[in-house]
Amino acid sequence: MTLRGHVHKYGDHVDTDVIIPARYLTSSDPQELAAHCMEDLDPEFLQKLTPGDLIVAGRNFGCGSSREHAPLAIKAAGVSAVVAASFARIFYRNALNIGLPIIESPTAAEGLVEGEEAEVDLEAGVIRNLTKREEYRFAPLTGMAAELVEAGGLRALVTRKLSQT
Repeated sequence: MTLRGHVHKYGDHVDTDVIIPARYLTSSDPQELAAHCMEDLDPEFLQKLTPGDLIVAGRNFGCGSSREHAPLAIKAAGVSAVVAASFARIFYRNALNIGLPIIESPTAAEGLVEGEEAEVDLEAGVIRNLTKREEYRFAPLTGMAAELVEAGGLRALVTRKLSQT
């Protein structure tokens, strides 16, 4: 699977409270959550976002609470993948469970700049900076993680496997 979009760049320790502020947690509707994605960190995020774009961040992306709402808001907003130097473990797992591609690549997190165009080849483990003509490597998702992303999340994967029996 290859993803392509523009980079929206953030720093270290982007926590779930700025990904989706707590005042919106009364809803689990993906579109309602998406309408408030990143608004406390970047009020213009949704106006700048084109479906398929990428979030790129530094270390410990998704730290804070274990709310599943955070990756759900990102995916429903139209972000195709999140690339970061590292992720909070619970965010990483929650993202995979909803089928949001999560890529750990410190070199890409450092090298990619706001507004650049990038392409992510999930199977090959390559991020191409199409603006600067640079490449960054990452360990591709394998096993269950790859299955979850390919299926679109845990619910879709289980539904597909149950229909095959």
